[in-house]
Amino acid sequence: MLYNFNSYSRIRKPFAKPQNFIDFLEAYYSSLSSRSSVISSHSSTSSRGQRGGKGDIDDSSVGRGRFRQLGSGPSWNQQDCNFNDFDEVEELEDDEDEEEEGEDGNDEDDDDDDFMVLNSFNRNREQREVVRRDEAVEDELRHPLVREICRLIQLRSAWNPKLEGELRHLLRSLKPRQVCAVLRSQADERVALNFFYWADRQWRYRHDPIVYYTMLEVLSKTKLCQGARRVLRLMARRSIERLPEAFGYLMVSYSRAGKLRNAMRVLTLMQKAGVEPNLSICNTAIYVLVKGNKLEKALRFLARMQLVEITPNVVTYNCLIKGYCDVHRIDDAIELIAEMPLKGCCPDKVSYYTVMSFLCKERRIKEVRELVEKMVKDSKLIPDQVTYNTIIHMFSKHGHGNEALEFLREAEERGFCVDKVGYSAIVDSLCKVGRTDIAKELVNEMFKKGCTPDVVTYTAVLNGYCLLGKVDQAKKMLRQMYKNGCKPNTVSYTALLHGLCRHGKSSEAREMMNMSEEEWWTPSFITYGVVMHGLRREGKLSEACDLAREMIRKGFLPTPVDINLLIQPLCQEGKMHEAKKFMEECLNKGCAVNVVNFTTLIHGFCQKNDLDAALSLLDDMYLSNKHPDAVTFTTLIDALGKKGRMEEATELTMKMLKKGLDPTPVTYRAVIHRYCQMGRVEDLLKLLEKMLLRHSFRTVYNQVIEKLCSFGNLEEADKLLGKVLRTASKIDAKTCHILMEAYLNKGIPLSAYKVAFRMFNRNLIPDLKLCEKVTKGLMLEGKTEEADRLMMRFVERGHIVSECREHLGS
Repeated sequence: MLYNFNSYSRIRKPFAKPQNFIDFLEAYYSSLSSRSSVISSHSSTSSRGQRGGKGDIDDSSVGRGRFRQLGSGPSWNQQDCNFNDFDEVEELEDDEDEEEEGEDGNDEDDDDDDFMVLNSFNRNREQREVVRRDEAVEDELRHPLVREICRLIQLRSAWNPKLEGELRHLLRSLKPRQVCAVLRSQADERVALNFFYWADRQWRYRHDPIVYYTMLEVLSKTKLCQGARRVLRLMARRSIERLPEAFGYLMVSYSRAGKLRNAMRVLTLMQKAGVEPNLSICNTAIYVLVKGNKLEKALRFLARMQLVEITPNVVTYNCLIKGYCDVHRIDDAIELIAEMPLKGCCPDKVSYYTVMSFLCKERRIKEVRELVEKMVKDSKLIPDQVTYNTIIHMFSKHGHGNEALEFLREAEERGFCVDKVGYSAIVDSLCKVGRTDIAKELVNEMFKKGCTPDVVTYTAVLNGYCLLGKVDQAKKMLRQMYKNGCKPNTVSYTALLHGLCRHGKSSEAREMMNMSEEEWWTPSFITYGVVMHGLRREGKLSEACDLAREMIRKGFLPTPVDINLLIQPLCQEGKMHEAKKFMEECLNKGCAVNVVNFTTLIHGFCQKNDLDAALSLLDDMYLSNKHPDAVTFTTLIDALGKKGRMEEATELTMKMLKKGLDPTPVTYRAVIHRYCQMGRVEDLLKLLEKMLLRHSFRTVYNQVIEKLCSFGNLEEADKLLGKVLRTASKIDAKTCHILMEAYLNKGIPLSAYKVAFRMFNRNLIPDLKLCEKVTKGLMLEGKTEEADRLMMRFVERGHIVSECREHLGS
């Protein structure tokens, strides 16, 4: 009784003032927190994972704020923790972290500094058990609390204090396994990470250690390495023991993000955290190096492991075997399997299966058989049904059905029963190479052995008949499926419809689609696409468009490629208004109409010389937020130039340049052709200067000269020759030859002679035969001196033998 009275006298005074009372509670609560932190340090599997140490509840500012919320002021439901705000960077900054991750993620093979952490390994220390893993079993995923929390998380876009309060209330009722189930059930790992951060900030809730490991495991399957790194920091803040497995998850996440150097620096981070490496983290490091195509470095890491007496296990060697196979060093992989027993680690079936997979892909049947015999003889691993199923599926997957069938026979001789999945794989592989006769025999054999074929098996045979053009046989197979009690599915009907469309029977395929409801099957997006394009190939464009409209009504939106494949033939047939109407319907129904569809329609109107409609479509593109590209502008520029509307063409070209679009080679050709055709060379040169400022095009003046020559404007072409002869290239020589031929055709050999001499002055050798024609022209005009001078230039260059000199001199 005296003890109670003295205790009351000690606490009576603090109750007198509210501030003193708050300070008293803070001190009392801190003492409880310190006790719980001591308890949690001895048990990493506590139900609530109490946190202590610096940066936690014993921080006075945090404690004061929370007790004020509890005593007076706003309710704790209104605390400042919005579900959509998860910026934890400032809270989780750590001075002792590794170097910044913004550095180059590339790695050098000779940089083994990250391996030095293995030297600090305590050889005599017994390795700790990996933290217990609590898998989210189906029962937890179906738990009402888990499902309700997942539903509330999905409503995060319309978040409000009421919904957040409900989620906060449910959170406190969750067991650690159920929190793990919530994290694993999120389709978007970012949402899971945000929920993890949000829950960590809630009052009267603490994450269990297993939740941290689950979050790291979820992040290890993504490229969210920054998030994994922050969770690892948070574990240090909360005094959660960080085992090597936690660092391994971070390492894998870095690897997925392509940051191999940062992944290996996790070992240094472990060393700084005082966590000793074990076999698990070493296996993870080797796996990361192999996935990053650093096999040689993985082998050096293995050697370093053995120096510090970390004994590799079968997982270690299997990673290296996979690395050898990835770089096609199959002999080294087989040799490593042979060496494993000498190193005290016998290979398992995974070791052999890895090599077999590569050999099956390369169709090396003999070596696969030798490896199976070696597996029995050396490793005492008896091939079982799993072994044969693996080999059969590997060969079937890579299109080697005959080889898979050989192993099926061998498996049956040894008393193993191959299931219908294995049979179906072989049947599908045989049908794809046209061996439907053998596939059909296999199906009959399945009946005799009591292995009933399923819809996958029948569909494979049906598709094989369609590929061979045996559509009638495919129909019989469909009826046989019904007789044998196997209901065809959408894939079966789609394969049959595809076969009908490939062989010109798209109308029949359309009728089968109309009967789909009576046959109790539902066409898919692929089904509609198969029949729609079948009708299009046969020229039945109206029916194809009607089917596309039906497709849209059923909720299957055609892609821009599908829309373009229908618009283009309509434009080619001159059905412009029908094409435009179809595209507008697709646009109004929410289909992804793009700039290519608009450009196709604009080109169609230009082909029909309806430029007003084409220009109107250009305005519609802007209204529909579909910005035209250089192809769209080029189509209109060419069409306007063809009609002689050069001012509008020039204006459109300038508009394209102002939009920041680079003119293409087609744009240059269109502009040059139309301006040269109209004889507006000066306007063309001014426009080309502006276009070249936007995007250079080296042969632009070559094209101008050649085009002027084709239109007979040789005077303007000769003026531009200086721009071409600035560079001595084969393209420039070709342009000069075109100009020389144009002069000869017009009967002006002297001008051609001058062009040839300009080429010599630029170290370009004109065509000898062409110059002989020039010489003949000069001789006919009585200009023998110029003719002899031209031939002498060839002699000086060594292009004419010395005997010709005497002939030329005479």
